[in-house]
Amino acid sequence: MNGGEVKGVESPAEPLEWRFSQVFGERSAGEEVQEVDIISAIEFDKTGDHLATGDRGGRVVLFERTDKRDHGGYRRDLEMMDNPVRTHPEFRYKTEFQSHEPEFDYLKSLEIEEKINKIRWCQTANNALFLLSTNDKTIKFWKIQEKKVKKICDMNIDPSKATGNCNPACSIVKPYVTNGGCADRSYGYLSKDFALPAGSFAALHFPTKEQGIFETSCGWHLQHAFIALIAKDVLISDTKSNEGISKMLIKEYLFKVFARIDSYGTAKVHSNETSLSARCRRIYAHAHDYHINSISNNSDGETFISADDLRINLWNLEISNQSFNIVDVKPTNMEDLTEVITSSEFHPTHCNMLAYSSSKGSIRLIDLRQSALCDSHAKLFEGMEAPNSKSFFTEIIASISDIKFGKDGRYILSRDYMNLKLWDINMDSGPVATFQVHEYLRPKLCDLYENDSIFDKFECCLSGDGTRVATGSYSNLFRVFGCTAGSTEATTLEASKNPMSRRGPESPAVDANGNAFDLSTNLYMYFA
Repeated sequence: MNGGEVKGVESPAEPLEWRFSQVFGERSAGEEVQEVDIISAIEFDKTGDHLATGDRGGRVVLFERTDKRDHGGYRRDLEMMDNPVRTHPEFRYKTEFQSHEPEFDYLKSLEIEEKINKIRWCQTANNALFLLSTNDKTIKFWKIQEKKVKKICDMNIDPSKATGNCNPACSIVKPYVTNGGCADRSYGYLSKDFALPAGSFAALHFPTKEQGIFETSCGWHLQHAFIALIAKDVLISDTKSNEGISKMLIKEYLFKVFARIDSYGTAKVHSNETSLSARCRRIYAHAHDYHINSISNNSDGETFISADDLRINLWNLEISNQSFNIVDVKPTNMEDLTEVITSSEFHPTHCNMLAYSSSKGSIRLIDLRQSALCDSHAKLFEGMEAPNSKSFFTEIIASISDIKFGKDGRYILSRDYMNLKLWDINMDSGPVATFQVHEYLRPKLCDLYENDSIFDKFECCLSGDGTRVATGSYSNLFRVFGCTAGSTEATTLEASKNPMSRRGPESPAVDANGNAFDLSTNLYMYFA
């Protein structure tokens, strides 16, 4: 023991000093916010180096960290050591892509919004980034990678074989009339003014890779594909267009192209520039009858789960046409339905364990090794309400909107409408800590029910070192609490350039600026 500390009890961490760092997408004064630009999902990757946001327009925007790291380690790792990062992290725009489009389910006569509900980062490989994004019905697996842009920088042409001042490309092109024929010959006439090189098809080749040019889409494979089409007397894909290009002219043109390239020399390709490309590798669809509320990656790097109100499905990243239903709470008679699934999360280190929360305020921990269909749970976590404190709103405000595992998997953080609760998975008798977030709204529950604000959902997160928890609130405010033994840290901040940090209990009716709370603005909250 050091300094008289009790073994097994952590000393409270020093309160953090919060400062404004960066803002993205800031609008100018008087500029209206478009509905499609409102952020609906946000997620850091495990290293904290990349940030992904999704909006109601179905777009995913990526940011990357740019500040130099003098210590050579990841930020989360440095938090675990006595060597904190001394500079504020800086992020810059990386790329964006359209993840989802609006759809229409004709069988159910249902419009499917393009809004991104959740984003989850997957394991990186070969300097490529991978992530999952989902709207209400469809999950997509994306690969984001830098690709080199290939440009022709030099043509090695033999001047003795050139025709006047014309280059090889233009010397083989002759004017065509609208019906596909050539101006100086009859339609379909195959010219005899050129001869195939010695060796026929085998001699019609682009220079090889060793000669300094590429052999991808414009190289060996394309050349042989064209020749194969010609040999089989097959029309090229666009021959049915209005131009009506004749089969014979296409043959003549292609033969002369390859002959000319072979006789005039080689082209050198320069690959210096890079561009980011996002490619959808898998689409996981038609597996949920209700809106998807959560997705979560498994620690094995091969599987993930998706959950809607009544079912949780297990997927393999490489198989998009099949999933396994592992949790099903749908009763035989829907009139007997008493609770729905609100969130689900895989254990960060044990690939066989996951937890899901319900609208009744309970959390169930299940073990996939017990059975294929996990009808029974390994552990049940639920808070006990005093009998005399129950009211019409008790079940509504007890509904859990989000759960998160701690980094080591020992604790589960849950968020309901009023509170944050921290649970120890080894102790199912009740939460080990409760942090009041909206207690000042308790006298106004009737008004909140009338305008449906009582059904608003908030997310939660734990810091990488596990010493703090955070969640969003109304009026762009977020709350940060210390969760180590003896900590009294409770900070309220505004997500703006002037955070207006305030510690301790907050005013029951006003925000950090003394204004009435704006129930129309909810804040997403994530620790990197």
